[in-house]
Amino acid sequence: MTVGTPVPTTSELEDYLERLRPTVDETIDRLGATRFREDPIAGRKYSRATSIISSAYKRHGAILQRALLERLKDCARLRVWTEDDFKLSHDTLREVRIAERLDSLLQAHLPYGDRERSVRVDILVFDEVSRSLNAYNVKRGNGSYDGGKRRLIHEELVRTQMLLSDYGRGLGLWSETSNAHVIFYYGLLSLPPPLAISGYDLDEHFQFPVHEAIELVNAYFVARLSALIEQED
Repeated sequence: MTVGTPVPTTSELEDYLERLRPTVDETIDRLGATRFREDPIAGRKYSRATSIISSAYKRHGAILQRALLERLKDCARLRVWTEDDFKLSHDTLREVRIAERLDSLLQAHLPYGDRERSVRVDILVFDEVSRSLNAYNVKRGNGSYDGGKRRLIHEELVRTQMLLSDYGRGLGLWSETSNAHVIFYYGLLSLPPPLAISGYDLDEHFQFPVHEAIELVNAYFVARLSALIEQED
Protein backbone atom coordinates (compact mmCIF):
# COMPACT_ATOMS: atom_id res chain seq x y z
CA MET A 1 0.00 0.00 0.00
CA THR A 2 1.41 3.39 -1.00
CA VAL A 3 1.66 6.02 1.72
CA GLY A 4 -1.13 8.57 1.34
CA THR A 5 -3.66 6.31 -0.40
CA PRO A 6 -6.78 5.25 1.52
CA VAL A 7 -6.96 1.73 2.94
CA PRO A 8 -9.83 -0.34 1.52
CA THR A 9 -12.14 -1.96 4.05
CA THR A 10 -12.66 -5.72 4.21
CA SER A 11 -16.28 -5.40 3.13
CA GLU A 12 -15.28 -3.17 0.22
CA LEU A 13 -12.79 -5.77 -1.02
CA GLU A 14 -15.29 -8.59 -0.54
CA ASP A 15 -17.94 -6.74 -2.56
CA TYR A 16 -15.37 -6.04 -5.27
CA LEU A 17 -14.32 -9.69 -5.48
CA GLU A 18 -17.95 -10.80 -5.76
CA ARG A 19 -18.31 -8.56 -8.83
CA LEU A 20 -15.28 -10.19 -10.45
CA ARG A 21 -16.02 -13.83 -9.62
CA PRO A 22 -18.28 -14.34 -12.70
CA THR A 23 -15.48 -13.11 -14.99
CA VAL A 24 -13.03 -15.58 -13.48
CA ASP A 25 -15.56 -18.42 -13.39
CA GLU A 26 -16.42 -17.92 -17.06
CA THR A 27 -12.71 -18.00 -17.93
CA ILE A 28 -12.22 -21.25 -15.99
CA ASP A 29 -15.23 -22.82 -17.74
CA ARG A 30 -13.72 -21.94 -21.12
CA LEU A 31 -10.33 -23.31 -20.10
CA GLY A 32 -11.98 -26.53 -18.97
CA ALA A 33 -13.62 -26.91 -22.36
CA THR A 34 -10.33 -26.39 -24.23
CA ARG A 35 -9.56 -29.22 -26.64
CA PHE A 36 -5.95 -30.35 -26.71
CA ARG A 37 -3.71 -32.62 -28.71
CA GLU A 38 -1.95 -35.28 -26.68
CA ASP A 39 1.82 -35.06 -27.02
CA PRO A 40 3.61 -38.41 -27.47
CA ILE A 41 6.18 -37.75 -24.74
CA ALA A 42 3.97 -35.83 -22.28
CA GLY A 43 1.00 -38.17 -22.17
CA ARG A 44 -2.61 -37.20 -21.66
CA LYS A 45 -2.32 -35.73 -18.15
CA TYR A 46 0.56 -33.36 -18.82
CA SER A 47 -0.59 -32.50 -22.33
CA ARG A 48 -3.89 -31.36 -20.84
CA ALA A 49 -2.18 -29.36 -18.09
CA THR A 50 0.16 -27.69 -20.57
CA SER A 51 -2.73 -26.76 -22.86
CA ILE A 52 -4.76 -25.28 -20.00
CA ILE A 53 -1.85 -23.27 -18.59
CA SER A 54 -0.86 -21.95 -22.01
CA SER A 55 -4.41 -20.73 -22.60
CA ALA A 56 -4.60 -19.34 -19.06
CA TYR A 57 -1.60 -17.07 -19.70
CA LYS A 58 -3.41 -15.51 -22.66
CA ARG A 59 -6.76 -15.14 -20.88
CA HIS A 60 -5.24 -13.71 -17.71
CA GLY A 61 -4.53 -10.39 -19.43
CA ALA A 62 -8.27 -9.86 -19.95
CA ILE A 63 -8.91 -10.63 -16.27
CA LEU A 64 -6.32 -8.05 -15.22
CA GLN A 65 -7.89 -5.44 -17.47
CA ARG A 66 -11.39 -6.10 -16.13
CA ALA A 67 -10.15 -6.20 -12.53
CA LEU A 68 -8.48 -2.79 -12.85
CA LEU A 69 -11.46 -1.30 -14.70
CA GLU A 70 -13.90 -2.42 -12.01
CA ARG A 71 -11.67 -1.26 -9.16
CA LEU A 72 -11.25 2.22 -10.64
CA LYS A 73 -15.04 2.51 -10.88
CA ASP A 74 -15.05 2.42 -7.07
CA CYS A 75 -13.24 5.78 -6.95
CA ALA A 76 -15.81 8.59 -6.82
CA ARG A 77 -13.68 11.21 -8.55
CA LEU A 78 -12.98 9.04 -11.64
CA ARG A 79 -15.03 8.47 -14.76
CA VAL A 80 -13.95 5.13 -16.22
CA TRP A 81 -14.82 3.44 -19.50
CA THR A 82 -13.48 1.32 -22.37
CA GLU A 83 -13.15 2.35 -26.02
CA ASP A 84 -13.28 -0.48 -28.55
CA ASP A 85 -13.02 1.78 -31.59
CA PHE A 86 -10.44 4.50 -30.94
CA LYS A 87 -9.64 6.02 -34.32
CA LEU A 88 -5.99 6.56 -35.23
CA SER A 89 -5.72 9.22 -37.91
CA HIS A 90 -3.65 9.46 -41.07
CA ASP A 91 -1.96 12.56 -39.64
CA THR A 92 -0.65 10.64 -36.61
CA LEU A 93 0.67 7.90 -38.88
CA ARG A 94 2.54 10.47 -40.96
CA GLU A 95 4.00 12.07 -37.83
CA VAL A 96 5.38 8.81 -36.38
CA ARG A 97 6.87 7.88 -39.75
CA ILE A 98 8.87 11.10 -40.08
CA ALA A 99 9.78 11.59 -36.42
CA GLU A 100 13.37 10.88 -35.45
CA ARG A 101 12.24 10.16 -31.89
CA LEU A 102 8.69 9.09 -31.08
CA ASP A 103 8.77 10.75 -27.67
CA SER A 104 9.23 14.12 -29.38
CA LEU A 105 5.57 13.82 -30.44
CA LEU A 106 4.13 13.47 -26.94
CA GLN A 107 3.40 17.20 -26.65
CA ALA A 108 1.58 17.30 -30.00
CA HIS A 109 -2.21 17.52 -30.10
CA LEU A 110 -4.10 16.64 -33.27
CA PRO A 111 -7.82 16.57 -34.12
CA TYR A 112 -9.68 13.32 -33.48
CA GLY A 113 -12.08 11.71 -35.95
CA ASP A 114 -10.21 10.70 -39.10
CA ARG A 115 -9.60 6.94 -39.32
CA GLU A 116 -6.50 5.32 -40.75
CA ARG A 117 -7.31 2.35 -38.52
CA SER A 118 -8.81 1.74 -35.10
CA VAL A 119 -7.44 0.26 -31.89
CA ARG A 120 -8.95 -0.80 -28.59
CA VAL A 121 -8.15 1.27 -25.52
CA ASP A 122 -8.62 -0.99 -22.51
CA ILE A 123 -9.33 1.75 -19.97
CA LEU A 124 -9.95 5.49 -20.19
CA VAL A 125 -9.99 7.55 -16.99
CA PHE A 126 -11.13 11.13 -16.53
CA ASP A 127 -10.24 12.59 -13.14
CA GLU A 128 -12.85 15.15 -12.11
CA VAL A 129 -10.47 16.78 -9.62
CA SER A 130 -7.24 17.07 -11.61
CA ARG A 131 -9.08 17.40 -14.95
CA SER A 132 -6.78 14.79 -16.48
CA LEU A 133 -7.75 12.32 -19.20
CA ASN A 134 -5.59 9.21 -19.43
CA ALA A 135 -5.68 6.14 -21.65
CA TYR A 136 -4.37 2.74 -20.57
CA ASN A 137 -3.73 -0.58 -22.21
CA VAL A 138 -3.12 -3.46 -19.81
CA LYS A 139 -0.60 -6.24 -20.36
CA ARG A 140 0.66 -8.98 -18.05
CA GLY A 141 4.24 -7.74 -18.33
CA ASN A 142 5.81 -11.07 -17.42
CA GLY A 143 7.70 -11.55 -20.67
CA SER A 144 9.56 -9.56 -23.29
CA TYR A 145 8.58 -8.48 -26.80
CA ASP A 146 10.80 -8.42 -29.85
CA GLY A 147 11.91 -5.09 -31.28
CA GLY A 148 9.19 -4.94 -33.91
CA LYS A 149 6.41 -5.52 -31.40
CA ARG A 150 7.86 -2.95 -28.98
CA ARG A 151 7.98 -0.41 -31.79
CA LEU A 152 4.33 -1.10 -32.68
CA ILE A 153 3.21 -0.71 -29.05
CA HIS A 154 5.19 2.53 -28.78
CA GLU A 155 3.76 3.95 -32.02
CA GLU A 156 0.16 3.15 -31.07
CA LEU A 157 0.68 4.72 -27.66
CA VAL A 158 2.09 7.95 -29.08
CA ARG A 159 -0.60 8.16 -31.75
CA THR A 160 -3.28 7.67 -29.10
CA GLN A 161 -1.81 10.41 -26.91
CA MET A 162 -1.72 12.91 -29.77
CA LEU A 163 -5.47 12.47 -30.27
CA LEU A 164 -6.59 11.99 -26.68
CA SER A 165 -7.31 15.60 -25.74
CA ASP A 166 -9.57 16.20 -28.75
CA TYR A 167 -11.23 12.80 -28.27
CA GLY A 168 -12.17 13.93 -24.77
CA ARG A 169 -13.56 17.24 -25.99
CA GLY A 170 -15.84 15.29 -28.31
CA LEU A 171 -17.31 13.67 -25.20
CA GLY A 172 -17.65 16.99 -23.41
CA LEU A 173 -14.58 16.37 -21.25
CA TRP A 174 -12.21 19.33 -21.21
CA SER A 175 -8.91 18.10 -19.81
CA GLU A 176 -5.90 20.07 -18.61
CA THR A 177 -3.60 17.12 -19.27
CA SER A 178 -3.94 13.97 -21.39
CA ASN A 179 -1.56 11.02 -21.42
CA ALA A 180 -1.48 7.47 -22.75
CA HIS A 181 0.18 4.63 -20.84
CA VAL A 182 0.74 0.90 -21.01
CA ILE A 183 0.45 -1.01 -17.74
CA PHE A 184 2.87 -3.95 -17.55
CA TYR A 185 1.36 -5.50 -14.46
CA TYR A 186 4.19 -7.82 -13.40
CA GLY A 187 6.88 -5.23 -13.94
CA LEU A 188 8.76 -6.26 -17.09
CA LEU A 189 8.47 -2.93 -18.88
CA SER A 190 8.78 -2.97 -22.66
CA LEU A 191 8.68 0.86 -22.73
CA PRO A 192 10.35 3.41 -20.46
CA PRO A 193 8.45 5.14 -17.64
CA PRO A 194 6.30 7.19 -17.49
CA LEU A 195 4.82 5.69 -20.66
CA ALA A 196 4.98 2.31 -18.95
CA ILE A 197 3.61 1.67 -15.47
CA SER A 198 4.25 -1.37 -13.28
CA GLY A 199 1.41 -2.94 -11.35
CA TYR A 200 3.28 -2.20 -8.14
CA ASP A 201 3.04 1.54 -8.91
CA LEU A 202 -0.69 1.68 -9.64
CA ASP A 203 -1.76 2.84 -6.17
CA GLU A 204 0.56 5.82 -6.36
CA HIS A 205 -0.36 6.58 -9.95
CA PHE A 206 -4.11 6.65 -9.32
CA GLN A 207 -3.85 7.88 -5.71
CA PHE A 208 -6.32 5.12 -4.95
CA PRO A 209 -5.76 1.53 -3.68
CA VAL A 210 -6.09 -0.88 -6.58
CA HIS A 211 -3.22 -3.38 -6.29
CA GLU A 212 -4.49 -5.27 -3.24
CA ALA A 213 -7.91 -5.67 -4.82
CA ILE A 214 -6.50 -6.98 -8.10
CA GLU A 215 -4.36 -9.45 -6.18
CA LEU A 216 -7.53 -10.84 -4.57
CA VAL A 217 -8.87 -11.55 -8.06
CA ASN A 218 -5.55 -13.11 -9.07
CA ALA A 219 -5.58 -15.36 -6.00
CA TYR A 220 -9.11 -16.51 -6.82
CA PHE A 221 -8.10 -17.21 -10.43
CA VAL A 222 -5.03 -19.19 -9.31
CA ALA A 223 -7.12 -21.28 -6.91
CA ARG A 224 -9.72 -22.08 -9.57
CA LEU A 225 -7.02 -22.77 -12.17
CA SER A 226 -5.12 -25.12 -9.84
CA ALA A 227 -8.31 -27.04 -9.07
CA LEU A 228 -9.07 -27.35 -12.78
CA ILE A 229 -5.61 -28.72 -13.56
CA GLU A 230 -5.75 -31.24 -10.72
CA GLN A 231 -9.19 -32.60 -11.52
CA GLU A 232 -9.50 -35.76 -13.57
CA ASP A 233 -10.28 -35.22 -17.24
